[in-house]
Amino acid sequence: MTEPLRIGVAGLGTVGASLVRLLAENAAAYGRRFGRPVKVTAVSARDKAKDRGLDLAGILWFDDPVALAKSPDVDCVVELMGGADGKAKETVEAALAAGKSVVTANKALLAKHGNALAALAEANKVQLNFEAAVAGGIPAIKAMRESLAGNRVERVAGILNGTCNYILSRMELEGLPFEAVLADAQRLGYAEADPTFDVGGFDTAHKLAILASLAFGTAIDADAIYIEGIASIAPLDLRMADELGYRIKLLGVAERTATGIEQRVHPTMVPKTSAIAQVMGVTNAVSILAEPVGELTLVGPGAGGNATASSVLSDLGDIARGTRLPAYGVAARDLEAAEQPPMQRHEGGYYVRLSVLDRPGAAASIATRMAERQISLESIVQRKSAQTKDTTPRASEAPAVPVVLITYATTEAAIRAALKAVMADGHIAEPPQLIRIER
Repeated sequence: MTEPLRIGVAGLGTVGASLVRLLAENAAAYGRRFGRPVKVTAVSARDKAKDRGLDLAGILWFDDPVALAKSPDVDCVVELMGGADGKAKETVEAALAAGKSVVTANKALLAKHGNALAALAEANKVQLNFEAAVAGGIPAIKAMRESLAGNRVERVAGILNGTCNYILSRMELEGLPFEAVLADAQRLGYAEADPTFDVGGFDTAHKLAILASLAFGTAIDADAIYIEGIASIAPLDLRMADELGYRIKLLGVAERTATGIEQRVHPTMVPKTSAIAQVMGVTNAVSILAEPVGELTLVGPGAGGNATASSVLSDLGDIARGTRLPAYGVAARDLEAAEQPPMQRHEGGYYVRLSVLDRPGAAASIATRMAERQISLESIVQRKSAQTKDTTPRASEAPAVPVVLITYATTEAAIRAALKAVMADGHIAEPPQLIRIER
């Protein structure tokens, strides 16, 4: 009989518990599919006494995950603890150095140390697999690394954070403000007590850094990604987007440009007719534009115990079969340092919402400032009264009126300079809202 692949699981949270349960319940089926038995022989977690609904009889317990990684009773380590440094990094390094393949769902670890870990895996002739690190149950990593190996990827974009997509979806459908939906998301467990990592765009940026490396054969550089979150989005922006034929999504986008690989995370207006605009709630999506295949969009659950465990199982199946591939599609030594154009060079259309003081000359001044930067306007929409912040003008002030501008393609530098001049003229009551448009 073929010897089983002995698995050590470091981290028994939602995903780790689901993985152990699935491996126990479907052992025979996985053995047939993977070509050999796969068996959990060791686990590690913070609290041994916690009831996780698992039968851990006959499974070794380690208080220290690094010791688990070095154990002779473990052939492959699954790291599900999270965190860019500390025990997660030490455990993965110890396993790879000991000649053991690693499966991880830790996007923060990969975004910070992925290049070095890939090199360590190759030096020790083992695998570093991480399908679960991006978009939960969606097989985005395999699609990029394997299925599209014969293609030249031009662009990869995605809804990579379910919390943000849930918040924007409910704000749009129910007309609620950001703060109210965030509070509900926290109550339902979709958002953390401190939601900054999600709503600030940082979680999306870590995942985008991994996808960009796979797409373009470049070394991971999460620090080069331009990041904006969703806290500034108001219900009025979502209503205006709907009227103009768009939806607002927090997107991570990496694409080839004439000046290098552009990587950015920000709220984005996407056409309602596009596939990615149909993705609502906590669902994730990854859209890939490549030659010769064209455009592909993968949609599915971006988090959750079973969905994420599904991706971990896929990686374990490859290791059990003996499949060996470079972590990022090419050898670590061949990953190139990408030229990172500054965000000021970004070109595209823009949605601009201004709270304009209703007085003579204001509109003409704004139009002049746009023309000075050679910015052409596709449309101008004006509302009767302000619907943004709850501010009441003083008696000496004119009331503020929301005015929305949609520009034709221009540069980030040009639109920023124009808006700076508009603010200096004193015709607007609050800072402008600026959202990029993806056609």
